[in-house]
Amino acid sequence: MATEAKRVRQKQRELLVKKYAAKRTAMKAAGDYVGLQSLPRNSSPVRLRNRCDETGRPRGYVGFFGLSRIVLREKAHRGELPGLTKASW
Repeated sequence: MATEAKRVRQKQRELLVKKYAAKRTAMKAAGDYVGLQSLPRNSSPVRLRNRCDETGRPRGYVGFFGLSRIVLREKAHRGELPGLTKASW
């Protein structure tokens, strides 16, 4: 399980990406790469990482649900995800 600090850091990155998105696209279109380097590093969308909403786990992320595979399986077994059933044939 990811520490709380990792999840908080990820949220801060997401806020910075939103804040500087317009400025970043304008600088890219103008070809101002020196100006891009002056922006905060964490404002780059490349630095974002998909993380589970509940545990913060970075691997095994299922984007449709926003959960890791482990949490997704547990919730599916408990019936907390509507429309999701265990396969059997």
